Amino acid sequence: MSAFLTHSAPNISTSMAPTFLLVGLPGLSAVPSWWAIPLITIYLLSALGNGAILWIIALEPTLHRPMYFFLFLLSMSDVGLATALMPTLLGLAFANTHAVSASACLLQMFFVHVFSVMESSVLLAMALDRALAICRPLHYPTLLTNGVISKICVAIAFRCLGLHLPLPFLLAHMPYCRPQVLTHSYCLHPDMARLACPGGGGAVYSLFVVLSAMGLDPLLIFFSYGLIGRVLQGLGSREDRWKAGQTCAAHLSDVLLFYVPMVLLALIDRLRMPIPQPAHTLLSYVHFLLPPLVNPILYSVKMKEIRERIHKRLQPRKVGCAQ
Repeated sequence: MSAFLTHSAPNISTSMAPTFLLVGLPGLSAVPSWWAIPLITIYLLSALGNGAILWIIALEPTLHRPMYFFLFLLSMSDVGLATALMPTLLGLAFANTHAVSASACLLQMFFVHVFSVMESSVLLAMALDRALAICRPLHYPTLLTNGVISKICVAIAFRCLGLHLPLPFLLAHMPYCRPQVLTHSYCLHPDMARLACPGGGGAVYSLFVVLSAMGLDPLLIFFSYGLIGRVLQGLGSREDRWKAGQTCAAHLSDVLLFYVPMVLLALIDRLRMPIPQPAHTLLSYVHFLLPPLVNPILYSVKMKEIRERIHKRLQPRKVGCAQ
């Protein structure tokens, strides 16, 4: 792998690079097909778990409520994110393919960021839902109406598609002055943008788009939990606090699982911390691949209605016999 990257380093271009070079998990290049097994297993389990959530929410009228609608969107983003990552990951795993064309890289980058920002936006919407349900329980049905939810969906769609659509075109027209070697197993915007020549035209817009979601959302989410925590402290009994807190447990776990690895990766890249490449790559896999796998388990375990409805649907129906 090192020889491959060294040989490719002189490819410095003043226009869009014809190919980018991906970095696989060090130490596995000699047996590339071996780590395809856990990758495929993770993807199939993620698709199965999130598919079950989508299926049960779509079929059960009793689950057509704001909290479960946002969970439906979260499962959609999880399936989309895992699917967007798989082409380059499986290419590395099956064929040790490090080179990816610029157009394919830009396409993957677009979908990875669209579904990542969709997940972040839905997590923020779910935090708002929980804050309103706990802090304003009497006004909750009138505050989070179908009309408000529709507006939230439009805002999420604009944020994901409208703001991110220009990014591939901006990157495609940037001049590249550095070797086109990425630091991940998939194409990400910050990774590609750092290879461009200084003073690229879209750098400010690109930074704004990335920080507007991944920088703002966690702050607003934890602000919402600050409000929730203040209300919970004012509840009379410990049992009431426990019951109210349990409604947020799955969401809070999901938030930590999604944002903590992302923040660590950002700090490592920004501060240039000297950590081994395998640790950096594994942390990136945790950030992108673990939430789609774990989220269905979290919500199935913590949300009694989801668990009961799935169990009811899977039970064989009894057919009476005519006498």
